[in-house]
Amino acid sequence: MSNQPHQDIKHNSRLLHLFPQDLRPYVLLARLERPIGVWLLLIPGLWAIALAGAGNTATQIKTAILFAIGSIVMRAAGCVINDIWDRDLDKSVERTATRPLASGQISVKQACIFLGALLLTGLLILLQFNKTTIVLGVLSIPFIIAYPLMKRITWWPQIFLGLTFNFSALMGWSALTGEISQTALVLYGSGILWTLAYDTIYAHQDKEDDALIGIKSTARLFGRYNCILVYLSYAASWALSIYAVGTHNFLCVFPAGIYALYLCRIWTPDDQKSALDIFKKSKIYGLTLLIGFACAAL
Repeated sequence: MSNQPHQDIKHNSRLLHLFPQDLRPYVLLARLERPIGVWLLLIPGLWAIALAGAGNTATQIKTAILFAIGSIVMRAAGCVINDIWDRDLDKSVERTATRPLASGQISVKQACIFLGALLLTGLLILLQFNKTTIVLGVLSIPFIIAYPLMKRITWWPQIFLGLTFNFSALMGWSALTGEISQTALVLYGSGILWTLAYDTIYAHQDKEDDALIGIKSTARLFGRYNCILVYLSYAASWALSIYAVGTHNFLCVFPAGIYALYLCRIWTPDDQKSALDIFKKSKIYGLTLLIGFACAAL
């Protein structure tokens, strides 16, 4: 694969051209043309729905649909918050320099109005659930707001992203049971470790620019030992998935472990395009686990 620098924005997206010219910067700001983030936010919630709602298919489907819509909306909101915080930093990073806020296509005021609309929509979706789930949803907001600042403060922003993104596992469980069980916490932990793995890989795209502007990440912290970190993170995530379903259902989640090993083997740490490719493929690990959880719940 090539080591040539690449841009974050893809103006040739088919989805982008479905929108009027004036709305396209908002589509790009919300990353609607790149659904990988929606998948990574949604999948842990689906894990919980698959395990907690066994035997109640209609409720599972309804809950999954609401979570899917909510994931689209809240991922978009998270992207807007991220780009508001990072608008000056993004100008200094080649991959992100053409983002709508960094390039001046959208003002901060316009972004804030858009963010307000997204958060209101997210609240309307959240109110369809029980009290426990609503409380969890509200508790996730400070994490969403604070996450973009973590790369300025700690070498472990990937862990904080994991804490933020995987709230959906707790919410998925509580949406169907009204409580947070030990299994829900195990799924949450598995998701955090999965996030540590895929976002460490993702951070390799920017590690040179990040070093110049003082941005911290596990990709920079671990240096030549990043492969070990990613291997161990995936292994620990997979081990927790086995714990969640019980060792008697080991074969249900076995394929996910094999796929995680495959991703680690084909990743080329010093290749930007390899980092992006493996990051995108990480959703397959999550979906493979989802299938395994669904089988274990039968």
